[in-house]
Amino acid sequence: MIIRKALKTDLNTLYSITNSCAQHLMKLGIFQWSENYPSKEILLNDIELKQIWKLEDENTIIGLIVLTEIEDSTYQQVKWLTKNQENLYIHRLAVHPNFQGKGYAQKLMDFAERFAFENNYNSIRLDTFSQNKRNQLFYEKRNYIKLENIYFPNQSEFPFYCYEMPINNIDVSRNDQLGITSDQ
Repeated sequence: MIIRKALKTDLNTLYSITNSCAQHLMKLGIFQWSENYPSKEILLNDIELKQIWKLEDENTIIGLIVLTEIEDSTYQQVKWLTKNQENLYIHRLAVHPNFQGKGYAQKLMDFAERFAFENNYNSIRLDTFSQNKRNQLFYEKRNYIKLENIYFPNQSEFPFYCYEMPINNIDVSRNDQLGITSDQ
């Protein structure tokens, strides 16, 4: 199992994963993603900015995560726990529904936390949909601190919850058990 930066040749597979996740969420009554988000254009932009990572098992891409220093404009109103500099933002964490429930999202988050720690970020920041209780529990079990609500234009009538983890709260010892290699 390996985590490495995604390439343009991965675009269709990455889009298939996020689209499958969107369909799976909609079947559960969670309208966090749709056929319009995340779009191929958004994923291509992530690839071009070299901020999207893929999780592969035996040459099959099963998940992805975006790690970026770019703060979404919607986040600017949030009162974060740490200074607004040297922060890592997580977006579009996705594991294909056929591979969910096997700890792959945990591995992607372990990787993100190790990456943030090793690259001297102040914190990790992210958001998750207020109607996605499973994701909220996922981040809260990892000790992410729930902060304010935000609304994304044209995405939902329901809010998204912002979460932050100051780097000094990250337990990097659990990351020693990753069971993956990374190609940074």
